[in-house]
Amino acid sequence: MTRAEDCIFCNIIERHAPADIVYEDRHSIAFLDIYPLNQGHTLVISKKHYATLDEMPPDEVGLLFATVAKVMKAVREAVGADGINIGQSNGKAASQDVFHVHVHIIPRFSQESPEGKTFPGRKKLRKTEMKEIGRKIRSKVQRRP
Repeated sequence: MTRAEDCIFCNIIERHAPADIVYEDRHSIAFLDIYPLNQGHTLVISKKHYATLDEMPPDEVGLLFATVAKVMKAVREAVGADGINIGQSNGKAASQDVFHVHVHIIPRFSQESPEGKTFPGRKKLRKTEMKEIGRKIRSKVQRRP
């Protein structure tokens, strides 16, 4: 497997760093977050080292998210969650702390404070702004294989 020497997640994969592993297969591994946002907060990572999701080949992204779906159901049942947030950050500006692709599975509970909104401060865009942003994204997506 591809790895980075100084990557904590690569070290967890190779059992050189401790983790409470809850699931593992040939392509991915899932373990509890040591700084959980809620009980059962779990990370799912690729066993190959990629800093960000856009570096991963599409088939490997699919394998990673197949594991996310499997582990998400188990987490929900295990902790009695009423919902799940799935989080994935790419790059420093997106608050990525560990530069090894990982997906957060965060259990959510009905009794949580409504102040814990996932995306505070959302605003509606004007139609002209949406059309322009949509046009730019479509032009980039269509050029990719």
